[in-house]
Amino acid sequence: MKKSISILLCIVMLLVTVTGCAASNGATNQSSTKVEASEKFTVNKIAVTYVEAPLNVPSMVEKSKKMFEKGFAEYGLPVEYSELTAGPDQTAALASGDIQFLYAVGATSVILSASNGADIKIISMYSRSPEAFMMFSKDDSINSPEDLKGKTITGPKGTNLHEMLLAYLKQGGLTQDDVNFVSMDLPSSLAALEGGSVDVALQAGSSAYKLKKDGYHMITNGKGLFDANIVVATSNKFYEENPELVEKFLETQKSILDYMDNNHDEIIDIASNETEQDKAAVEEMYKMYDYSMEITDENIESMQKTVDFMMGNDMIEKNVDIRSLVLELK
Repeated sequence: MKKSISILLCIVMLLVTVTGCAASNGATNQSSTKVEASEKFTVNKIAVTYVEAPLNVPSMVEKSKKMFEKGFAEYGLPVEYSELTAGPDQTAALASGDIQFLYAVGATSVILSASNGADIKIISMYSRSPEAFMMFSKDDSINSPEDLKGKTITGPKGTNLHEMLLAYLKQGGLTQDDVNFVSMDLPSSLAALEGGSVDVALQAGSSAYKLKKDGYHMITNGKGLFDANIVVATSNKFYEENPELVEKFLETQKSILDYMDNNHDEIIDIASNETEQDKAAVEEMYKMYDYSMEITDENIESMQKTVDFMMGNDMIEKNVDIRSLVLELK
């Protein structure tokens, strides 16, 4: 009997020892992964911009399904989101190293940053959606560029919406000097129009859809004025030091788009919940977007036209070659 008890005690002690070792090894492996990541890469986390407007469905789906988080987990790198939405703020954060990936930044902002000598590279396209960018007023007598002369117009400076405004004014032989342009973010611009303190507001995505449904007068949208190129960017320095992480990001971006292609109803639900719009509204807006990530010759030519446009309107001083901004993967 005593012998049996002794044997049982030995077995229990052996099991405790093995379990403890396994747990210890697991903790060691996790710690080892973090150490390896810190030694292999120049960052200890991945910071990505999260921009919801106008209707950035890929970002909403990615965050909901934690796809970047899962993708970078194998390197022991946590993913953090930054809700910087203004282009200049985004590019400044990239330049400082606070953010590694600008996941949805206007081509105009990238061009402005590059013109100022910043280290910035386009790694893929995010979207193209000229019809989703609109100009609204309460005054339905404003129907031409000439009608805007002397009007107070609000919208975010240095963005696709700003480019749309200048392109529209140019059709009437006008420039920004012919209007009172006040730089505001989208929510502030919307509130200013609703409150009657401005004549015209530049809007996009769900807020533009709301104004349209509420009966506000849509003066124009971006169709025929510009291509509304939204891109994904990083810095050349970050890529040179961490090529594997940039490749993982692009791999994950492709998986996001594949998921969207195969789960239409679910992604509409996600976007509806995120934007607090009904599904019918999201469906209608979703049709306006091309989210393909490939950078085509047509995209490059379009962005080069934006460079010319910005030069001609004194938005930048130094010319920019778009092809040189597109990152060439090793």
